[in-house]
Amino acid sequence: MTKHLLILIIFLSSCQQNSVTMDNPTIIPKPVKITGGEGVFNLSSHTKIEYDNYFYNEALFLEEVIPIKTGGIRNSITLKKNDLLAKEEYYLKIEKEKIILEASGSEGQMHAIQSLRQLIPTDYKNRLLNIPIKCVEIHDYPRFKWRGLLLDCCRHFIEKDFIKKYIDLLAYHKMNTLHWHLTEDQGWRIAINKYPELTNIGAWRKNKDGEIYGGFYSKEDIKEIVQYAESRNINIVPEIELPGHCVAAIASYPNLSCTGDSIDVENDWGVFKDIYCAGNDSVFAFLEDVLSEVIELFPSEYIHIGGDEAPKFRWEECNKCQARMIKENIKDEHELQSYFIKRIARFLEKKGKKIIGWDEILEGGIAPTATIQSWRGTQGAILAAKDNHNAIMSPTSHCYFDYDLNAIDLEKVYSFEPIPKELEGNEKEYIIGGECNMWTERAPQEKIDSKIFPRILAMSEVLWSTKEKNYEEFYERVQNHYPKLDEMNVAYGYEKTPIKYNVHFNKDQFNISIEKGNRNMDLFYKIDNNSWKEYSQPFSVSNSCTITTKEKNSRQKEAASKSLNINFHKGIGKKITYLTGYNENYTGSGRQTLINGISGSAENFRDGQWQGFFGEDVEVIIDLQENTTFSELTTSFFQYHLSWIILPRSIEYLISNDGNQFTTIYKKEDLASPMKEGKFKESFTYNNQHTARYIKLKAKNYGDLPKEHPAAGSKSWLFIDEFIIQ
Repeated sequence: MTKHLLILIIFLSSCQQNSVTMDNPTIIPKPVKITGGEGVFNLSSHTKIEYDNYFYNEALFLEEVIPIKTGGIRNSITLKKNDLLAKEEYYLKIEKEKIILEASGSEGQMHAIQSLRQLIPTDYKNRLLNIPIKCVEIHDYPRFKWRGLLLDCCRHFIEKDFIKKYIDLLAYHKMNTLHWHLTEDQGWRIAINKYPELTNIGAWRKNKDGEIYGGFYSKEDIKEIVQYAESRNINIVPEIELPGHCVAAIASYPNLSCTGDSIDVENDWGVFKDIYCAGNDSVFAFLEDVLSEVIELFPSEYIHIGGDEAPKFRWEECNKCQARMIKENIKDEHELQSYFIKRIARFLEKKGKKIIGWDEILEGGIAPTATIQSWRGTQGAILAAKDNHNAIMSPTSHCYFDYDLNAIDLEKVYSFEPIPKELEGNEKEYIIGGECNMWTERAPQEKIDSKIFPRILAMSEVLWSTKEKNYEEFYERVQNHYPKLDEMNVAYGYEKTPIKYNVHFNKDQFNISIEKGNRNMDLFYKIDNNSWKEYSQPFSVSNSCTITTKEKNSRQKEAASKSLNINFHKGIGKKITYLTGYNENYTGSGRQTLINGISGSAENFRDGQWQGFFGEDVEVIIDLQENTTFSELTTSFFQYHLSWIILPRSIEYLISNDGNQFTTIYKKEDLASPMKEGKFKESFTYNNQHTARYIKLKAKNYGDLPKEHPAAGSKSWLFIDEFIIQ
């Protein structure tokens, strides 16, 4: 066994803490077992590094991140091979005179190095030649083998060096998979030699302001990134979307669609009805050619083929697709999608690859070797596991980091349990891990850091550490971890909604408290046009008003600010009965959302004040508890047609004195305009004096989207915020 000697040149970043305690070690994700020792190891310019030849590359990596130079003469760091350990398992032992890192292979050794990096105190300026590291012994291994991040480079192009930065960040936090989303409606990002128009045309779009926007990765770029990832034991899984989310490809080669019509690369977000023609053999030839070139670039065992959000409208109207269904004895368009996916899967299997697809590929029958990525909740993973298929957990409820913090904050991510309670026994083994997803519709490159961090710290711990969790203990480690992120130039965001109002109605007043997005924020507030006050404790208001809050001395690029409109009305605090239920993913602030005195945003339907009804009507009854005179009723609805959110077809107000017999006092029809563009909020008001105890609101869902809509045939959403009774 040959050993080489190397010297450490200390080049470490500053940190707020002076030492690491075993009660709260600054390691994320938390090791399985950590035991404190006596004393410290003094890291200095005389420290030597010893390593088995097997770990030559890992020694080079250590040189890169610390960095290292030959010639050490004192205490040592040893990279040691231990064949008794599992693939990603490692031992790290820090003693007074030596540090030993043991692993069976590269994966485990890299994890050990990352833990060592995190244990090194970074308050080095006053002790450059003598850095004490607390003595400790760690035995560690992951709970799940798949620990990933999806990075969408299509909606917004992401530079090569930025991707490398995230490969480093994934490795640092013991994640092991980069799911690289490379093709979409808004841009094709990978060069394909046989089809140059994919990047000549498909990689570029004309934004609404006239800007030509886009970019793509050459094959040399991809080779460089893949090699960089391999050196950090990060597996890159490319995603080539099919049969939907392919407008950029069709814009490049119109013959790939059902119509053959020329279209532009999309410049807006949503789901679009133009998809690959399932009845055209040339489409499969195209995809096989593309995938053959993709396979040459990516050594990954898996190719992700998408399979999500593929409207069937074009197939329903296409003679070729209908002929395919007759020929193959396919009963409906869902089975046609299954045929499409299985055909591609068979091709990839011949090439030695396995497919991953979003949970929609379960519809119509799943390909034999497919892995399911479950995003529409957990049901897809449950069905896959019960059918002996591997599944990756990415439910929107916990894993979509493009969502605002009011929907998914640090604590909610930390609460995520990847194994659904519905699975039993061996079924649980088919849940191989999880992914957090960074879709970039509303997140260009400069905003990605603040979306992903610090939430990915929670996800790394969920996927690596034991099932037992302690959020408060984790939270303290996060606070100690921020200087490490500063060193790596991570422009992290808030832990939860930067400014969150907690509003509670009590008799004749609203009691208001304000939650801070990070622990040490300084907040100031004012009521209407009164003077600013520093926020230190809850306060009350007894009239309709506007409360404005702002952050002072922010460590973020932009200081947070937020306003809250309080609207006193006669429905607040009363009893509400839902005759139809709101969707579990869009609950607003709960059952009192429609009569809590707070209106929803005109720009963001995920602000916590909007309730969503998918394919369902709204029907609620407000019990005013006694006969009450009122003169005005107002309801507001949201529309964003590319998210399938449409105004109601009609609204109706009814009143009753007994809660059984209702009389209509107002009805307005023909409200919906499903093709009206933009995001907007529209209110409907009825003015007339009535006296009643019960008021019923009915709002009729638009129903299936029309043929001219990009997602023709799909169900529509109905979103409502406040039901104001004056």
